[in-house]
Amino acid sequence: MGRKQSFTETELLDTTKRLVLEHGYDGFHLKLLSQHLTGARSTIYQYYSNKEEIVAACMKRVIATVLENASTIDEADSMDALRQLLHIYVEESTLHQLLGDAHKINTANSPGAARDLEFVEQAHKTLKVQLTRLFERARQEGNLRGDIPLPALIGVFFNLINTPNMMNVPTPEWSKLLFEMWIGGARS
Repeated sequence: MGRKQSFTETELLDTTKRLVLEHGYDGFHLKLLSQHLTGARSTIYQYYSNKEEIVAACMKRVIATVLENASTIDEADSMDALRQLLHIYVEESTLHQLLGDAHKINTANSPGAARDLEFVEQAHKTLKVQLTRLFERARQEGNLRGDIPLPALIGVFFNLINTPNMMNVPTPEWSKLLFEMWIGGARS
């Protein structure tokens, strides 16, 4: 059986994400990408013109998924909404690692990459507004301590996302456990 002649854009972006996470932006290049895809290297150019466009599109796709999922949260109960939001972030825990290299992308000769990175920036702002709104409401409702500054509460909340799941429990259980530890602390 011969090699598959082409690959889908989804396969291209999935592979890009994996390779950027493994090798970093600087270690990622189109030759490496083509070595991990089944099909001709020229197929890459049917979708994107260069490395910058591919990586920016990958970043956009990841944050668009997070944004879409976060927008479906029912915010009536602020604490439940925060729990759901943490689950969404834990599901895509590599988001910050992936976006950490966005500043390295040269958009001067790549309008597509520039548009995608603008989307990423706007989505990040939208998510930040949602998170801040939920934290402020939770505090007003008496569900969060008033003596701890909100930036500290939010910072610890975000650090939960990067907590290694050494028990290898399913993501829903893991995010629930993290939320319970965050809200209840470790004291008995």
